[in-house]
Amino acid sequence: MVDRSALAAPLRAATEAGDVPGIVAAAGTADEVLFDAAFGQRDVQTGTAMTTDTVVWIASMTKAMTAACAMQLVEQGRLSLDGDIASVLPELGGVQVLEGFDAGGRPRLRAPKGPITLRQLLTHTAGYAYDMWNPDILRYMQDTGTPGIISCRDAALTLPLIADPGTLWSYGISIDWAGKAVEAVTGQTLAAYMHDHLLQPLGMTDTAFRIGASQRERLARVHVRGPDGLLPIDMEIPQEPEFHMGGGGLYSTAGDYLKFARMILGRGALNGVRVLQPETVAAMAGNAMGNLRCTPMVSAVPNATNDVPFVEGMQWGLSFMINQAPLPTGRSAGSLAWAGLANSYFWIDPVRGVAGVYATQLLPFNDDKAIGAFTAYETAVYRALPA
Repeated sequence: MVDRSALAAPLRAATEAGDVPGIVAAAGTADEVLFDAAFGQRDVQTGTAMTTDTVVWIASMTKAMTAACAMQLVEQGRLSLDGDIASVLPELGGVQVLEGFDAGGRPRLRAPKGPITLRQLLTHTAGYAYDMWNPDILRYMQDTGTPGIISCRDAALTLPLIADPGTLWSYGISIDWAGKAVEAVTGQTLAAYMHDHLLQPLGMTDTAFRIGASQRERLARVHVRGPDGLLPIDMEIPQEPEFHMGGGGLYSTAGDYLKFARMILGRGALNGVRVLQPETVAAMAGNAMGNLRCTPMVSAVPNATNDVPFVEGMQWGLSFMINQAPLPTGRSAGSLAWAGLANSYFWIDPVRGVAGVYATQLLPFNDDKAIGAFTAYETAVYRALPA
């Protein structure tokens, strides 16, 4: 048994100090849940307490789940990992590369030198970029009136690339297109397919793109740091979207997301229910970007995100960040991880057989105090494990 008080201590300290509004966290192995607890408030205005079943926007933690759906279809031969994705999504056959802007301020566009593949979409090597980390895409969107991805409008996906497919790592809307590929070959919405083939089999009853009545009663508000401390804001992913945002549209709980992470530890199965084949999970958990490496993400929209230097030099699987060297927290080399914009984080360590989930609801991303509490929590998890 792990010492639950040791795991709780850094989380309780962070919320009592007012570093973050509230935290919900969980940890487990393939076979059992080791820890599940909540601290602080899900709304500092009302003082409503965070609970273990509090629903949070998990943002880009959605990506790994969309990738799992796509990989189910790769297993079935309905999607190709390395074929031209335009065979499924014809609109991607006409995407162009943004090379900058001419003297008149007009975008300079050209055809890409090769096709986009599902592998590139899942590894963020297709050439897409988010505006919040790329000033050229931000300018392009402002000049053309292209809506942001969080609008969940189809027009948000009509962005150009910033580089030829397969030539660099760039974090962007690629997984949203992977979600569109799932829809194209199944004839279902991403929400319906994910529910039927991933969420329901794993018992993830509090995870969805649409917030149900029960979930809304337990929903945490997103907060920002203001001059007088933490302030809740009205921010919600559109509930009647033109497309389900496979790159960041899900709401969930820490306990629900831990089920997904434990399934990955279980090589595709949880509690006797298999949703992926072991060889598929192995492919998802290995370097899938060749010799490319991740580069630091420099903020272009400071109210949404800080700089994200921790990705530098990392590799990407299908679709997880992979650290090649052990981390000071105790995380093993070859572990899988990623995060959500409102400062939610997870890791999956196949070597030590442990996974953890941590979520607060706070902008901007990569907040020092939120990261500090997460790092202390992860360290406590590893210290509590048997040697």
